[in-house]
Amino acid sequence: MKHTCTLLTEAARSVLLLKVDGFLSAAATMKCNDSRRGKFKRKMNCISSGCNAGGYQWKMRLYPAYIRGGELWVPLDLVFLSEAGASNAITANLSCQLVDPCGNLLGPSEGTISVSATFQRPSDSSEPVWVKRTSEVEASGYLKSDSLTSGAGADVTLAVSGDSFVVHKSILAARSPVFMAEFFGEMEERSSPVVEVQDMDATVFQAMLQFIYTGRVPELDEKEEEATIFSQHLIAAADRYMIDRLKLMCERRLAFGINVNTVATTLALAEQHCCSHLKAKCIEFIAGGSPETLKAVLATDGYKHLGNCCPSVVTELLMASHARKN
Repeated sequence: MKHTCTLLTEAARSVLLLKVDGFLSAAATMKCNDSRRGKFKRKMNCISSGCNAGGYQWKMRLYPAYIRGGELWVPLDLVFLSEAGASNAITANLSCQLVDPCGNLLGPSEGTISVSATFQRPSDSSEPVWVKRTSEVEASGYLKSDSLTSGAGADVTLAVSGDSFVVHKSILAARSPVFMAEFFGEMEERSSPVVEVQDMDATVFQAMLQFIYTGRVPELDEKEEEATIFSQHLIAAADRYMIDRLKLMCERRLAFGINVNTVATTLALAEQHCCSHLKAKCIEFIAGGSPETLKAVLATDGYKHLGNCCPSVVTELLMASHARKN
């Protein structure tokens, strides 16, 4: 189950993604019951994840199967882990919706469910947000491969090369300073319900969204050649939106795939996107290789492109080759 929640404090907004795989088995084995009518009894049969917002530590607790009125529900509550003090109470709002982990296949569940509470001492907790009945979750399109995602309501559509992606501003802004500036700065995208993304392939953009929502890019696990080619495109997107961890993943994939056919193109990308370690690895491969390797690299289309777009790198290659000979 993947869970996205929005925690609002007076000066901060935080988004937490909690992915829980095996939702059905968790619901079967983590049932909670409450014999006190009208009261929510908090037990250990929950899935939790922590976050920081407004300078305070918090924890979200999700219960896969809580018996309420004779039916199984999926509630969520918020726990305060810090110390606010008697004269400094903290008011926070917890809200969530079910969302598609890819952000574009299925719109968010109807209605943003939320609760508000005041916190002072560690272990203070909110009343629960009753997300959905467990049976409704099982029957919904949000439960995919026994994995569920919930989150703050999608609030913007991104138009990319003819495709549309319904996403959450808060989630994208939490992962990318560029999205933060677009959606919560002074840029015109801040108030627009539809934002057009220029000069971006939709497949690459979707892979970037996949990483933002799940932390994974399945395309990078493909066969070496396919993964290397995809990384060449994805690293540009990661650099454009300043998603450093994704950029590093692409760098590692490209470094692993360096060979005679790819090294010149990879070197050009490393220069254009300020990847110093990847650049050094490419130069070492070319300048430190055999004469046969150098001749083969010079014959590639990638090297011709390198000479056109990054002439200074060609000079560096010549200097590195000369230094090794001496």
